[in-house]
Amino acid sequence: MNVLIVEDEPFAQQELKRLLSATRNDVVVLDCIDSVEDTIVWLRSNPLPDLIFLDIQLSDGLSFEIFRQEKILCPVIFTTAYDEYAIQAFKVNSIDYLLKPVKQSDLASALSKFDEVKASYQTTDKPVFDISMLEQLLSPSRKTYKARFIARIGDQIKHLSVEDVAWFYAEDNVVFLITRTNNRYIIDYTLDQVCQQIDLSRFFRLNRSYVAAIQSIGKVNRYFNGRLLIELSPAAPEQVFVSRAKAQEFIEWLDK
Repeated sequence: MNVLIVEDEPFAQQELKRLLSATRNDVVVLDCIDSVEDTIVWLRSNPLPDLIFLDIQLSDGLSFEIFRQEKILCPVIFTTAYDEYAIQAFKVNSIDYLLKPVKQSDLASALSKFDEVKASYQTTDKPVFDISMLEQLLSPSRKTYKARFIARIGDQIKHLSVEDVAWFYAEDNVVFLITRTNNRYIIDYTLDQVCQQIDLSRFFRLNRSYVAAIQSIGKVNRYFNGRLLIELSPAAPEQVFVSRAKAQEFIEWLDK
């Protein structure tokens, strides 16, 4: 069974590969891809795999964009941190879903389901699920947004208002919250989890490592190969780019 993994967190990639190896001895992982843009390139250059494991939030946007540009006829298992309400969409629109962190028992169950229905996918030339339904059920209008984050400083617990957040960034599997006054705090969430809980009309996932509030966006400069170079306030410790694939979405977000 040839498998493609589309996941933007290296640890999650390796863990899913480990679980697949421990669950089945016939699985061949063809590749691990971390972005919408690279997934589209891969699909255009390779035969479809038997099965795709697909994260919803990738480093350069929602994975639904892949289905707008490519006709996917093979089964898909979503991996997601979305809440239980939204998960109902995946039950009717894909082979299965796996809630992060993935458990081996859930993976085994999803693969058994794949074995039962895989033949039906070989006899159709129509997309196997309705992306518009998924997007509707995951619409921000249905969500209640987080108002505060908790940070631990030694024995102290500090609450931080979302209104005071300039940007979040991830480094070495640790996520930091940066305030408008340039204070830095460690929070106990991944960036994917942060994006599930904040108002994405006010925040934007710039890339795999940065999520910024609209108030923290300074100059936006066009850069080599269609990318955008973003100046943040407070300043980031490195250059921050938006990929070519995500540049238009970012510009439209700025213009709302």
